[in-house]
Amino acid sequence: QSIVVSSSGSYFVTFSDGSGCTSVSATTAVTVQTAPATPVVTASGPTTFCSGNTVTLTSSATTGNVWSNGETTQSITVAVSGTYTVSVSNGTCSSVSSATTITVNPTPTTPTVAASGPTTFCSGGSVTLTSSAATGNIWSNGATTQSIVVSSSGSYFVTVSDGSGCTSVSATTAVTV
Repeated sequence: QSIVVSSSGSYFVTFSDGSGCTSVSATTAVTVQTAPATPVVTASGPTTFCSGNTVTLTSSATTGNVWSNGETTQSITVAVSGTYTVSVSNGTCSSVSSATTITVNPTPTTPTVAASGPTTFCSGGSVTLTSSAATGNIWSNGATTQSIVVSSSGSYFVTVSDGSGCTSVSATTAVTV
């Protein structure tokens, strides 16, 4: 009584009542269109990065792109975590790319540096500089503690790393001996 059709053609059914009499239905035309090639997404750089950075995703299809975020260009610039796909349509059929996952790690809070006393002092003296971050400190002199004791002139700053590769840098503190 029913057939499944997966190729183009003209289809009809002939009915026989068993006594030799037959009836033929009207012809039904079936057109199977080819879906466009599945688009491939390429990233301009790492898909995991720190807040404030971006990555450009580009579809292999030059036209007909509709991204999961609603954009319709061949390339999109992404600055927000999420899963991105692109679909391409030929008007009747469509193909969807594999998902590309973007992970945006937050940048650590910018540390501040507190001095235990004056940053200008006489030879033989010192000042302790302390980062507002309890962990992840890398001072401009190479120290990795929360505080450093400074007894020589220079400009000191601290970089805080969160372990995922994201960093923030303090303002520079000038020490004059």
